[in-house]
Amino acid sequence: MADDRFARTADRMAALQDSRAAALAEQVRGFVLPRGDERTLDVGTGAGALALALAPYVREVVGIDPTPELLALARERAGAADNVQFVEGDGRELPFPDFSFDLVGTLRTLHHVRRPELLVAELARVTGLGGHVLVVDQLAPADPLAAIEVDRFERARDPSHERLLSEADLRQLFEANRLALLRERRVDERRDLDAYLELAGCEGEDADRVRRMAPHGPDAVNVTLGWYLLERR
Repeated sequence: MADDRFARTADRMAALQDSRAAALAEQVRGFVLPRGDERTLDVGTGAGALALALAPYVREVVGIDPTPELLALARERAGAADNVQFVEGDGRELPFPDFSFDLVGTLRTLHHVRRPELLVAELARVTGLGGHVLVVDQLAPADPLAAIEVDRFERARDPSHERLLSEADLRQLFEANRLALLRERRVDERRDLDAYLELAGCEGEDADRVRRMAPHGPDAVNVTLGWYLLERR
């Protein structure tokens, strides 16, 4: 189960988050350009990476995630910050009324979600009219056969992986939920394969098998992240 994987690797994920925290905060601030008075929701917050990146620049942040072990680390990292809270819950059934937030985000979450269309619909539902939605996730290759190969590798590396969405997939979901694109960005990452396997708790014979499946060779994985800022219409 996905929650089991995240519980087992929570400390590793939090350590990686810590190493990236300052850079992420700067990226998020520059891309979202928050006003400072937003009530904000981070869906699939994990150990709180996006919530804590946004906290200095908004009025209030709520982070929601289904994994208690990750939420405990998020609360630990929040420390004495008085504008951040973390709650347990499923992003596909958010426990908030319609139009509750000015800014809603999700970071590297959609490819872990079965039926991601439900999560995107919930992001839109709880965002006020004229509010903003931030979606950041790994993109599937445009070539369907290449996408199948990448998904096969990612699922073998990490059983919590469901499916990468392509840019076309995401745009269809955004349009279906009255989310108008304001700006977008592509970020290419080259990840050390051994560290990438370790992050997901993929070790021993499993790691040897998955290494042979790596689509970009035995040493590294090339990943493209899509950043999207949208307005709720």
